Amino acid sequence: MSINKITKLLDDKAEFLLNHVSGTIDKKTLHATGPDFIDRVFSATNRTPQVLRSLNSIYGNGRLANSGYVSILPVDQGIEHSAGASFAPNPIYFDPENIVKLAIEGGCNAVASTYGVLASVSRKYAHRIPFIVKINHNEFISYPNRYDQIMFGTVKEAWNLGAVAVGATIYFGSEESSRQIQEVADAFEYAHELGMATILWCYLRNPGFKKDGVDYHTSADLTGQANHLGVTIQSDIIKQKLPTNNGGYEAIKFGKTHPKVYRELSSDHPIDLCRYQVANCYMGRIGLINSGGESKGASDLAEAVYTAVVNKRAGGQGLISGRKAFQKPMKEGVELLHTIQDVYLESKIDLA
Repeated sequence: MSINKITKLLDDKAEFLLNHVSGTIDKKTLHATGPDFIDRVFSATNRTPQVLRSLNSIYGNGRLANSGYVSILPVDQGIEHSAGASFAPNPIYFDPENIVKLAIEGGCNAVASTYGVLASVSRKYAHRIPFIVKINHNEFISYPNRYDQIMFGTVKEAWNLGAVAVGATIYFGSEESSRQIQEVADAFEYAHELGMATILWCYLRNPGFKKDGVDYHTSADLTGQANHLGVTIQSDIIKQKLPTNNGGYEAIKFGKTHPKVYRELSSDHPIDLCRYQVANCYMGRIGLINSGGESKGASDLAEAVYTAVVNKRAGGQGLISGRKAFQKPMKEGVELLHTIQDVYLESKIDLA
């Protein structure tokens, strides 16, 4: 896809995003991604050769292979969002094999899903595309609903089915977050011992994060701190929602922050907000991937390109987009994934 098509999809936001020059955190201070990212950054860490090999299998697969960027298909929504809500728009994805086929045909670096989904086809596909097993979920069928992530299996089970990485979610800010942090930290330590990479969904959950009609669950300062906690427990990749506002700490009036976070290290521009998320991932030493969000139909392609451009120009490493891809016919899903990847392959779109 040419830069002209990307510009067309961005429509009236094209100049705003493509010509932005960040005046907040200097791009020269970031550990920018690239073909040598694992050698340049991870070789200085405590990650074992086996973990580096697992990371390389992810970064070295698909249409973005060896670019330093990743495109991951995540399909674990059948648990938290319910299988009916997730797959009714396109029932072929009740069959796990079609999930893996979409990831392969869509040129993804890896596929992330549940124990059951990946185990059901592991002998046929684990050697063809890197598997990422999501090890905890919010089961969301208990009434009344609770916001808690619980383990659905063991790290060894993920290793046995051929996974190269495990993924987990922590609901930072929730009543159960302290237990989740400890559980996931232990799981990630064991995953590293077995040679697997680790990916953390750094999400926020607390009704107090909504103040005066404004939702700060995706504010740059709060999500940035969630990222910082995530890298502290040695996540190799951080998954985060794209920031939509800032000033969560100041609005809710709790915790600690600093005026420079808002006056110098970020601005109202979406690329600068996302760069603050990257900064909290050790200035890019740990890759930030943003989530694609829910499917809204006709606008999905344009929204996906918007998110990809913001993430890339901020210093992120890619997108993990699920519902926008699998809640439509496979051909259209493949096209959407390729379009996202084309943003990262386009050399004219660089760090802001």
